[in-house]
Amino acid sequence: MEITDIHFRQLHETGRLRALVSVTFDRTFAVHDIKVIDGPDRLFLAMPSRRMPDGHYRDIVHPVGPLLREELEQKVLGEYQRSLHKGAD
Repeated sequence: MEITDIHFRQLHETGRLRALVSVTFDRTFAVHDIKVIDGPDRLFLAMPSRRMPDGHYRDIVHPVGPLLREELEQKVLGEYQRSLHKGAD
């Protein structure tokens, strides 16, 4: 599965939520509302989720294995950093 497009719908300079992202795979499948979160140690991705009746959140979509998760995080956060630098120019 190849990541063919990364589109930032919102960018924030402050707060924990830094961006909302849409990612397209193989030019045929899009996942919207992936969040770039500023965590205590680093930036990370939070998958789209839904609040359950018991108050917990459950991912609607997520990578099944660590390899795709690592690739997705690496590419999205790399594009996020490039977007920030592009905006600073």
